Amino acid sequence: MSKKTKYEVNIQNRSPFRYYLGVVARLRKHLYYSYSRYIARKNGAIIGSNVVMPLALAKKANSNLIIGNNTSIQSDLIDLRAKINIGNNVIIGSGVEIITCSHEIDSPDWEFKPYGITIEDYVWIATRVFILPSCRNIGYGAICAAGSLVAKNVEKMHIVSGNPAVFLKTRKQVHTDLVVSSLLGGDLVKYMQARRSEIQVD
Repeated sequence: MSKKTKYEVNIQNRSPFRYYLGVVARLRKHLYYSYSRYIARKNGAIIGSNVVMPLALAKKANSNLIIGNNTSIQSDLIDLRAKINIGNNVIIGSGVEIITCSHEIDSPDWEFKPYGITIEDYVWIATRVFILPSCRNIGYGAICAAGSLVAKNVEKMHIVSGNPAVFLKTRKQVHTDLVVSSLLGGDLVKYMQARRSEIQVD
């Protein structure tokens, strides 16, 4: 049998009183994030399950926005004029700004140039990261440290930081056991499932 995660152990060890307090605390955010997902989908975005996103982003969402499952987004400063494909279990912090378009600087007509970006599974983009259109892909498990200016692609499992962001080291493990939606209190469904879980410890 699979081992319990720390998340499951924490919830299953709570007294009934503490557990129901947790349900009440999560209910309002569950309704908020459910509504955000509904609005984003209504606007043409493809949004996976258990996605946590601000209503301000959902309101400006369009068919260029694709988000996988169990992803947490805390910023609405995302340029949706070009395709943005965000994977599963991604964490995007507050104040993150992603620009997906530019202009042809050597053209007399200064033509508009949409680029887009793919952010792969298990990426963490920390607080106030600024991503330029010249970055088209952030690889699986990569981390962009807080305050970084990301001007080029980030390789799988690489940690980058600085202005411009440069390689620091390679990440050893992604956050496979983390319930990403719990970071912003949007984990009501997972919270209740964990309480009912009958997974046994080896």
